[in-house]
Amino acid sequence: MDIKILGTGCYSCLELELLVMRTLEELGLTQVRMEKVDDVRTIRRWMSEDLIPGLVINGVLVSAGRLPAPTELRAWLQEAAYPTIPQQEVAS
Repeated sequence: MDIKILGTGCYSCLELELLVMRTLEELGLTQVRMEKVDDVRTIRRWMSEDLIPGLVINGVLVSAGRLPAPTELRAWLQEAAYPTIPQQEVAS
């Protein structure tokens, strides 16, 4: 799993990073590459810098401009770690 925390180091950005680390630990997810992205040009590739902090999971911007609720973050991380496989209809 690849996670990017988008932000310039403000309090909310640090809080998001801590929340992600805590949730990963609670879920027992260890095969994770987490990166803090503080370069404004790189952040702009994902979103407006006015919307920091941002969270990117596996190349998808899942949150911008707010701290996600812990239950919301947990769901995103679980889905990224264990993607649901659509069940195919069984032919009779």
